[in-house]
Amino acid sequence: MNNTKIPVAILVRVSTTKQETARQISELEQYAASKNYDVVEVCQETISGNADDDDRHGLRRAEELARDRKVKKVLVHEISRIARRNSVAHRFVETLEDCGVSLYWHAQGIETLLANGKRNPAAGIMLALLAEMARSESETLRERIKSGLALARKRGVVLGRRKGTMLSREEFLRKHNDIVRQLKTEQSLRNTAKIVGKGISTVQRVKAALAARPSNSSKNLLISRMHSKIGFRKPGTRQIGFEIRPTIN
Repeated sequence: MNNTKIPVAILVRVSTTKQETARQISELEQYAASKNYDVVEVCQETISGNADDDDRHGLRRAEELARDRKVKKVLVHEISRIARRNSVAHRFVETLEDCGVSLYWHAQGIETLLANGKRNPAAGIMLALLAEMARSESETLRERIKSGLALARKRGVVLGRRKGTMLSREEFLRKHNDIVRQLKTEQSLRNTAKIVGKGISTVQRVKAALAARPSNSSKNLLISRMHSKIGFRKPGTRQIGFEIRPTIN
């Protein structure tokens, strides 16, 4: 009797830093243990399911493990965890199949490859259906958000930041420490905004604040969020973007 454990990788994804991957990982690890699989690596991502293919580092890592013959299966919780774009999901599955690696998704308990290594026709049909449902769900959510914002404006609700709020550069960066962390990992502005769930204009202001070198008098400067442009005023130049005023002690 062959007791060799089948090597597998677990792939999990959440869209924002406010979400957690613990549940996905726990359930997939329990499944792997029940099948006597050897979990080689857990590939985690915090990125929107609509992100570009090139920005999906978790997918790339899973593909790398497949190409290097380090895993025989990749486990995901559901198809939407791969992507909410059909093209990305299908390309990922095809890459795995070219390497002889099967994709298992836990929600339906289906694998893309049969025990003999051939493609599972039922999985192919299910994949196409679920990938389309994931994409449609994402579009529906966006439309609901837009509709809700439009209704709020119609009712006279003032959206956005409260005008006149003053923050020092250091306070501003501390407040948006989640954005700072993502930018330091070289995430793009767009992906950072999706990951942390904040507007891209906020991400742009944080990037500008990081790029601005604090001077000795920076502690006595306040940043007003009354303006949408980005930038800081240097001594002897006119102000661009943030309104900067001396602190009143």
